[in-house]
Amino acid sequence: MLGDQAGADRRERLQSSRLYLVCGLPGDPPDAGRLPELLRAAVAGGTDIVQLRDKRLADDELTAVAHATRALCERIGALFVVNDRPTVAAEVQADGVHVGQEDLPVEQVREIVGPEMLIGLSTHAESEIDAVDPALVDYIGVGPVHETPTKEGRPAVGVELVRYAAAHARVPFFAIGGLNADNIGEVVEAGAGRAVVLRAVADAADPEAAARELREKLGAAGA
Repeated sequence: MLGDQAGADRRERLQSSRLYLVCGLPGDPPDAGRLPELLRAAVAGGTDIVQLRDKRLADDELTAVAHATRALCERIGALFVVNDRPTVAAEVQADGVHVGQEDLPVEQVREIVGPEMLIGLSTHAESEIDAVDPALVDYIGVGPVHETPTKEGRPAVGVELVRYAAAHARVPFFAIGGLNADNIGEVVEAGAGRAVVLRAVADAADPEAAARELREKLGAAGA
């Protein structure tokens, strides 16, 4: 186990987490004012982890939003993760940072964020799952299961990679990519007990109800 008690507590919460929401700032220009209402509803419905992902904002702008979002997540009981930017995650004392295969190597990310913070890594192939070092990476995303506009140009991997992760992943994994209440059963049947969603909650007319339905379908799955 990496880190001191704060890190241990985060990793314990990660183990019990099932539903993970990735959200950006709606609107153009980005509107941070609409985010708190969504997060309160999503967490009330059973969301365990919230990731802030916005490619448009400069680091200083994202840091301001991340500070407020981290404080809100702490109050409402969700782990808070920053996408792609470890320096921002470290600045706001987030619970975690998530990086992709084309981002900074996880060794460098760990140097930036220290031993207490969670590090998540996107994986899209069996070799990438096999290469994960549990001493550096705390969880992985496996997908995209279905094609999704948030990962334009990234081919879908289907449920076969989820089955592989269920058998071989050495850290907790979350299925990701175009998942919603209608198709999440496919990844549960393939062995996933955790899932990342975006539009299924963020674009729902009732985010709390949408999160609750997803969480209930994941709740019976194994870890």
